[in-house]
Amino acid sequence: MLSLLRAWRERGWSEIDAAAYAQAWQRFGGSVATHPLIVERLAALARIPVRYLGWFAGGELLAAIPCWGNHLALAKEVLKKRRQRGAFDLGNAEVILPIAENARVPVRQVMRYVSEVNAGQIAGLKPQPEGLALARAPEEYSTKFRYNQRRELRLLAEAGGSLRPMLDYSPVQQALMYADLFQRRWGFAPRGKAHLGEVFGLLREFITGSVLLHDERPIAIQILYRVEAPKWVSLEFINGGVDPATRDFSPGSVLSFVNTQAAWAEARALGKPLRYSFGRADRGYKDRWCHRVPVYRI
Repeated sequence: MLSLLRAWRERGWSEIDAAAYAQAWQRFGGSVATHPLIVERLAALARIPVRYLGWFAGGELLAAIPCWGNHLALAKEVLKKRRQRGAFDLGNAEVILPIAENARVPVRQVMRYVSEVNAGQIAGLKPQPEGLALARAPEEYSTKFRYNQRRELRLLAEAGGSLRPMLDYSPVQQALMYADLFQRRWGFAPRGKAHLGEVFGLLREFITGSVLLHDERPIAIQILYRVEAPKWVSLEFINGGVDPATRDFSPGSVLSFVNTQAAWAEARALGKPLRYSFGRADRGYKDRWCHRVPVYRI
């Protein structure tokens, strides 16, 4: 029965190898959640093999999918079922599959947060009730908003605040800072705490952003993963932590301002649009920074 279900789900698709999938991603683009190295490394961490599928027309590969059974690879539902939900955390990441611009393919694997980028390329998509929060471009913020953010940054600097790149720290140091500040902010440990150092080591080349310090002590951190596709830059804000004792400095807001501004500047220097995702549009603070965009599910 399972083989019949898989044959139905995969009809029209052919198994390909990891190298062919990587070539499709580099050619057609994708997101953090579908990047070939991120898929490969996190799947290996979870010890769940990936099955890669390709859609061909006239002998040409036009689309590709990394799969865990009937789900997209790295799906939290599969991790939960296998009692490995703490292996890693990608939040509610935007899913962009590598599909040729003018192709339209049937996709039958279960997935959520499928991007509007793929909306015209995948048959059978259903609108998802909640949207995705994508960071606004700098000029889309009001003059007053930008003034207030710069003022908060200046006041913090005058009080002993400073910024350091995340990559100035080792994966273990990143993990310790994040776990501590997340615990301080929320009162419980971040998901996957036991594996944080290993995950940050595996994904080190994709980590970006800065750490906010006060008198050389970390007070705000954000876990950001960035990948560059042929036609856009994809960045995921997974989660963060702040020290509530420093709330008078608005450290979370200051760090969001610094990180979003830097990401936009980098993307524009490359001449590419930026898809800076704050995940599900479910919090009021995200409306300050983002606009809501539709997403889809299968």
